[in-house]
Amino acid sequence: MRRRPFSILAATALVMACLAPTAAGAEGPEQIGNGTFDTTDAPWWHTGNLTVTIDNGQLCADVPGGTVNPWDAIIGYDNVPLLNGETYAYSFFATATPGRVITALVQLPIDPFTQYLSAHPDLSVSGNTYNYTFTSPVDLPTGQVAFQIGGSATPWRFCVDNVSLKGGAEPVVYKPDTGPRVRVNQVAYLPKGPKGATLVTDATSPLPWQLKRANGTVAKSGTTTPRGVNATSGQNVHSIDFSSFTTAGQGYTLVADGETSRPFDIDAAAYQTLAADALKFFYTQRSGIAISDALRPGYARPAGHIGVAPNQGDTSVPCQAGVCDYRLDVSGGWYDAGDHGKYVVNGGISVAQVMGTFERTKNAVTSAATPNLVIPESGNAVPDILDEARFEQEFLLKMQRPDGMVHHKIHDQNWTGLPLLPNIDPQPRELHPVSTAATLNLAAAAAQAARVYAPYDAAFAAKNLAAARKAWAAAKANPAIYASVTDGNGGGTYDDTNVTDEFYWAAAELYITTGEKEFKDFVTSSPLNTADIFTDHGFSWQSVAPLGRIDLATVPNNLPGRAAVRQSVVAGADKYLAIANGNAYGSPYDPDSYDWGSDSQVANNINVIGAAYDVSGDLKYRNAALQGVDYLLGRNALNMSYITGYGEANAHNEHSRWYAHSLDAALPNPPHGTLSGGPNSGIQDPVAQANLMGCKPQFCYIDDVGSYATNEEAINWNSALSWTTGFIAGQGDGTAPKPGNCKVTYAVPVSVPQGFAGVATIKNTGSKAIDGWALTWSFLGGQKVTQISNAALSQSGATVTAKNMSFNKRINPGKSVTIAFIGKNAPGANPVPDLFTLNGLACA
Repeated sequence: MRRRPFSILAATALVMACLAPTAAGAEGPEQIGNGTFDTTDAPWWHTGNLTVTIDNGQLCADVPGGTVNPWDAIIGYDNVPLLNGETYAYSFFATATPGRVITALVQLPIDPFTQYLSAHPDLSVSGNTYNYTFTSPVDLPTGQVAFQIGGSATPWRFCVDNVSLKGGAEPVVYKPDTGPRVRVNQVAYLPKGPKGATLVTDATSPLPWQLKRANGTVAKSGTTTPRGVNATSGQNVHSIDFSSFTTAGQGYTLVADGETSRPFDIDAAAYQTLAADALKFFYTQRSGIAISDALRPGYARPAGHIGVAPNQGDTSVPCQAGVCDYRLDVSGGWYDAGDHGKYVVNGGISVAQVMGTFERTKNAVTSAATPNLVIPESGNAVPDILDEARFEQEFLLKMQRPDGMVHHKIHDQNWTGLPLLPNIDPQPRELHPVSTAATLNLAAAAAQAARVYAPYDAAFAAKNLAAARKAWAAAKANPAIYASVTDGNGGGTYDDTNVTDEFYWAAAELYITTGEKEFKDFVTSSPLNTADIFTDHGFSWQSVAPLGRIDLATVPNNLPGRAAVRQSVVAGADKYLAIANGNAYGSPYDPDSYDWGSDSQVANNINVIGAAYDVSGDLKYRNAALQGVDYLLGRNALNMSYITGYGEANAHNEHSRWYAHSLDAALPNPPHGTLSGGPNSGIQDPVAQANLMGCKPQFCYIDDVGSYATNEEAINWNSALSWTTGFIAGQGDGTAPKPGNCKVTYAVPVSVPQGFAGVATIKNTGSKAIDGWALTWSFLGGQKVTQISNAALSQSGATVTAKNMSFNKRINPGKSVTIAFIGKNAPGANPVPDLFTLNGLACA
């Protein structure tokens, strides 16, 4: 009889059968055969670039300079048996000369190198003993212990001794420090806005609370409202409402059930700063230019990916093998997140929301001027927010082929490690195949850019409109080219096989900008124009129909049935109001399972609510938007602000290759105003899996640089935050805006390609005379008034202000004044503006 080969599977079964789990607390056998290095380093192995010796009973390695990734220099030990469910104690003594952070791993020894323990000890010259525990999620007879010691520009010396790995350890349960049980917005409440807090308590009956000033005196008191156990936190909670207190001040605290909250202000100023910081984030995400220390102290770095060694991009980037036979200059743009990749489908929603933050200032009653962002382009007579958005938009245009289709992404050929500054990334860069989704993202973003930039740079606006048209035609001709779900080496896949929403969004933006029948017909015939698209989970890069719906509702246009579109946004906001009112944290996002990037979903749901306020003027929507941001700033289960630099306890170790301060003290933490991804029930990374198994949704978060699934930074998260904080900054101190005692009738009786004639009549609908007036409105795009009668004219960008003359200064009750003007037309639509203000107050 022929003898059957002894397979690897059979060997695995035999090894695992010989092992048995060790009772917790009973020390298991030593798994490291030589951890003391008394005479030899065998069977340890190392990469060929290391010189390894035994020095005084320690294994020491001279690590060369010039390595880029942690895994470019490794010392390892193979064939470590691991048992599923067994908890192991792992320890070692190590030194570094000079001191340095390394990566210590217990992992799968082959691709995908799944990590069961990932630690980043900060080694000193004198040395320390480091102790860790982890629970193996697998049966594996061939586990690997590895010290990754690469990634240093300069040479150094590493020594290790007394390496030990034993089973039978007591499981260590991660318990986050949630601080006081009174959860508040740790930054600020608006004086005239809603003010809510959450108390975590075992009590089921109302409890007294006190609002205290910084000096300890009681400013207000009341009783809590029991709300029961919140499903997504597992906490028994009460709500506290102190909205009726309106006195501005700093250092307030709430006291309830023997606990004192973290301090907070009652003031509007913080949101002016936060709105600016949320947008300033994008400058330090720029690819292809040096970041200036003069503009961002502490964040200076050389330009990344400009074709200078060791970089291999982005000025002439080839495609993946077999994809194309050309190269493209795709330099510039924003790095997507914590890696060095650039993705059109994430760039599209991001740049659209940043442009939308600006566009809202033209069309909303409560809007603040966009801030000075202190960027290289500041002072060029273009709003800084548009200069910043243009940096990304120009990159998106570079990703378009001559036939109109757009490459999905560009990133490294292989994944790189942390930390890694962009300018020293040595990986080859590759263009990935075109996709319908990417093509439609460009169509939408470029159509929006065509109208937004028209008053400032007509040529750039025309370039965008041409690119949008070409992309639209290409997508219609190629409606089902999808990014591959398996194309994830070196960068995220960003796969999406349903692009009906991208088609709707692109058609909506093209219609708003051009007013043309083709796009109007597509929008009105799309099921997404009337469907309920505002889901509990909110919109994202993969679900963009709400972007089109919101712009159709809030940006002037002549779409048939627009009133129903506007009402649908209000109905979507009602859904989020119900969610916010149904949980004691005031968050408009609270599904049974939290998504990757849940904090951006919170912000996006706030955007819908804010749009409903802009459409309806109903204060309940404004108040819900203000309360929604409380969750992001600390009124949550973890009692943590998810915005770096804001709040006493804030996320500041976001996953990033160049904001990796916890891995390299020479690098900074993320800049103030960076939004963390937030709780993610999927916990897809090793750090999250090691610490958060079984977590309630709101607890599925850890502020660790290694947790890319819960704690990454990303451009589409900060774009959502930028819109949200811009909205809040526009609310001033929270005083409800007064309606103007006026009505404006506006018409364009003559319009030809070269120009148009307009007439506006102002009627005083109040009971008192208007003594002096200034009428303000904004055009959709690049229209410009060249002559005006019965008023003095000024125009900045698209915004026109007509001021009274001496003879028509006074408008008595019930009387009217008419002004007429001639304007220079611009390509695209010229609808009646949605908003006219008279002396700063909105007219009917």
